[in-house]
Amino acid sequence: MSITNKKVLITGADGFIGSHLAEALVKAGYSVKALSYYNSFNYWGWLEQVDCKNEIEIVSGDIRDPELCRKLTKDADVIYHLAALIAIPYSYVAPDSYIETNVKGTLNLCQAALENKIEKFIHTSTSEVYGTARYVPIDENHPLQPQSPYSASKIGADAIAMSFYHSFNLPVAILRPFNTYGPRQSAKAIIPTIITQIATGKKKINIGNVTPTRDLTFVKDTCRGFIQVAESDLTIGKVINLGSNSEISIGDLFNKIKVLMNSDVELKIENKRTRPEKSEVFRLWCDNTKIKELTGFQPEYTLEEGLKETIAWFCEKDNLKGYKTNIYNI
Repeated sequence: MSITNKKVLITGADGFIGSHLAEALVKAGYSVKALSYYNSFNYWGWLEQVDCKNEIEIVSGDIRDPELCRKLTKDADVIYHLAALIAIPYSYVAPDSYIETNVKGTLNLCQAALENKIEKFIHTSTSEVYGTARYVPIDENHPLQPQSPYSASKIGADAIAMSFYHSFNLPVAILRPFNTYGPRQSAKAIIPTIITQIATGKKKINIGNVTPTRDLTFVKDTCRGFIQVAESDLTIGKVINLGSNSEISIGDLFNKIKVLMNSDVELKIENKRTRPEKSEVFRLWCDNTKIKELTGFQPEYTLEEGLKETIAWFCEKDNLKGYKTNIYNI
């Protein structure tokens, strides 16, 4: 389907990927409504930094409210559902909130989408649902392994979304990004953790386990994948991985960033930054065959190109000051 001249709703638009997706859609000529998580400061998160925010209809609210979801989706044609609690360490502390937001929130949106006859519902999953790889590269048939309350909540959310496709013919596509990185990423992620500590002059960089591997995709590539999945009729009823079809260890990633930033910093393993042993996902490597076949998607950024753009953004004074490098953020 073409989503030109369609009203596109993005939940979680105030977040890292959501704000970039809103920007990409506006630049591509789409009409965008963006849901920002309600707060009394009238603050729109990362949408505050989007150049085209005056061209976006921004609404504040909470997907845990079913009536809000019904009103929000009433005039929408296409929904990109990104709103979620995503910090894995905090899911150990407050698992109930992850169920309320990620599972119940997804249910509310699916019910509202069905009631308002939405033409396409793109639900955002995560590679964390696979847990530690049993085989690589990981395709969409890989077993799901809930190794954290966060991943369990996303498995539940995925199941709710797909149940609405099977039960009610809601035109759902589940997009499962592996590890996205880029400007505006949250402080809890590994790449901002490394870059911001180096940029603020630290001589020893505190991180957790350096042995796990991740499949990294630059955020602009991730957003193109979202748009292509929405535009393809072949994606309805499908679970689709989005990644680069490569892997890098956290240790090697640290060394690559260190070289790109011309730094001589040392690495320090900090126990409080490591996951519980059985909860750590040690290997993620995406098989992106399906998304290529269904949409023609192909990553355009190499890891080095994406890291250079990311480093440049974080090293801008006004951007860097928003990251509290002396505090470990769970």
